[in-house]
Amino acid sequence: MTNKEVPNIIIGRLPLYLRTLQQMAGQNRRVTSSQELGERLGISAAQIRKDLSQFGEYGKQGTGYDIPFLIAQISKILHVDRVWDIAVVGSGDVGHAVARYQGFTNRGFRVAAVFDNDPAKIGQKVGNFVIQDVANLIPEIRKAKIQVAMLAVPASQAQGVTDLLVQAGVKSILNYAPISLNVPAGVRVQYIDPAAHLQMLSYYMD
Repeated sequence: MTNKEVPNIIIGRLPLYLRTLQQMAGQNRRVTSSQELGERLGISAAQIRKDLSQFGEYGKQGTGYDIPFLIAQISKILHVDRVWDIAVVGSGDVGHAVARYQGFTNRGFRVAAVFDNDPAKIGQKVGNFVIQDVANLIPEIRKAKIQVAMLAVPASQAQGVTDLLVQAGVKSILNYAPISLNVPAGVRVQYIDPAAHLQMLSYYMD
């Protein structure tokens, strides 16, 4: 089975496995089991074994998983065995937080540019970056060969900015705006909507 045929729900669990394995490695652990991973993540051991088997045989019965090896394999599957540059569009509260966040690089990503359309913000610094004009987004992203973007703009501007990102060659967009985006085939969008997640949590509340 190729990666493209693997269900999205399985791909969505791989970063959880990778994060947990990296935490174990930070504790100088060398070996783990699907049972231990399952207990840490609240996922059944059988499900973990089934997920990983989509990509190959990584564990041995009776000895479990070699943690450094499995980290390397999942990193390769997720293509985070390299560092991807990110363009952040929107330098409001969310954009500021993302640009200043230091935890992306060791997980395969690095903020490389920040854009905004507010004349009062353009030219100002956020973290280590000078905020650039959205009007220059297409040539700047093309020049830097950036393929990943984080969209942190108002919903009313999100589709227009997305169209610019697509023209610039961006292939993956993490969207914080509470709106569904229209993108061509070959461009993937992941949505981050805190209100929607809170509404899911509120379902379980009295």
